[in-house]
Amino acid sequence: MLDILNQIDSFVWGPPLLMLLVGTGIWLTVRLGVLQVIRLPRALTLIFTSKNNGSGDVNSFQSLMTALAATVGTGNIVGVATALKAGGPGALFWMWLAAFFGMATKYAEGLLAVKYRSVDKNGNIAGGPMYYIEKGLGEKYRPLAVLFALFGVLCAYFGIGTFAQVNSIVEITQLAAGIPVEYTGIVLTVLVAAITLGGLKSIARVAGKLVPTMALLYLIITIGILIFNIDALPAAIASVIESAFTPTAATGGFLGATVMMALRNGVARGVFSNESGLGSAPIVAAAAKTKWPAEQGLISMTGTFIDTIIICTLTGLSLIVTGAWSGEFNGAAMTQQAFVSVYGNLGSLLLMIGLSLFAFTTILGWNYYGERCIEYLLGVKAILPYRLIFIGLIACGPFLKLEAIWVLADIVNGLMAIPNLIALLGLTGVIVAETKRYFDYVKQEEAEAALEGETVKM
Repeated sequence: MLDILNQIDSFVWGPPLLMLLVGTGIWLTVRLGVLQVIRLPRALTLIFTSKNNGSGDVNSFQSLMTALAATVGTGNIVGVATALKAGGPGALFWMWLAAFFGMATKYAEGLLAVKYRSVDKNGNIAGGPMYYIEKGLGEKYRPLAVLFALFGVLCAYFGIGTFAQVNSIVEITQLAAGIPVEYTGIVLTVLVAAITLGGLKSIARVAGKLVPTMALLYLIITIGILIFNIDALPAAIASVIESAFTPTAATGGFLGATVMMALRNGVARGVFSNESGLGSAPIVAAAAKTKWPAEQGLISMTGTFIDTIIICTLTGLSLIVTGAWSGEFNGAAMTQQAFVSVYGNLGSLLLMIGLSLFAFTTILGWNYYGERCIEYLLGVKAILPYRLIFIGLIACGPFLKLEAIWVLADIVNGLMAIPNLIALLGLTGVIVAETKRYFDYVKQEEAEAALEGETVKM
């Protein structure tokens, strides 16, 4: 079965999809004038200063935190480890490159989500790729929207949303604290049920508190590892760049890797981590209280920056400077080795807390993504059955093997990305026009503020 899944995975994540993912990001980067660099300071400022004066279910900060809850997960810890194990240090470079262009992609997704959002029969905001495909590209493209929604439900049920996260939590709690798998599974299932049955506002409240806390904790821990191994840091960075363009020789428990292996694993794991191009984040971006699509696009874009450029980089460099990447371990056990090498037994506990929080919030975020997709397919009556099945799958998650989980997650990720990327390419003109409209408004607002300031001085 694993061999069959691997063959399907290799086909789905072959050169065509990699070219479509990165190519879409490059295309949007060019059309938007390298917006992810020029407008990044404004985007980061908007996280805390957005006026939230439009219609929506949650404020812009909660929307971003819910999106980050879904993206900052095991991909940042386990995913980076598996990418380095399969592709060597060079995989981290391709993660960076994919994230750089992915920021433009994430911006476009957030913008379109707000522009084409609607309201469902329960009075809640409904948005995401299935809506901008149908309303933006036209009714004749509805089959593409249906495919996206179908893949979105599969991704929530069998990909990022459940098994990969649950498996990582039970593995690390067993490794670090010796907690039996069954006990962790029961506690996790009860917590997920208690929060997700309350809907988006319940999820957003939890995400708004947990995500900033867990991100800050993880930053402090990993920066500590880099400071402790500061002498090895320049060589680690050099190996990332060198290994991105030349094959990596076998060493220790590492079997060696070609450049293509580094590229494929870096891009695939990068997308798994930050979800740029996947079409998931715009589902919650649509619910943000804003009247400017481009403003929410900028806020959404920061998610990729925080997730990959900051958090994945710190994980990857921690694994390289400590030498854990070339050891005999993989996944969470590899990251644990890096933590233990600096913090001793405390390292296991710190990783357990960090990984458990990361994975738990990802489960919450993906529950909402899948819910919106099932609502698009079957209507609001399908939401409660969907939630109950999701909770049931969480209960089953602890008993599945790591290899099959990651391969299955990769497959449904790729299938979900294809219709979304086609829509982004087809709606590039709309994205550029909305961007110009917003920044013309910003320019006018700044000019008026400057004029008022001069008047006061006079």
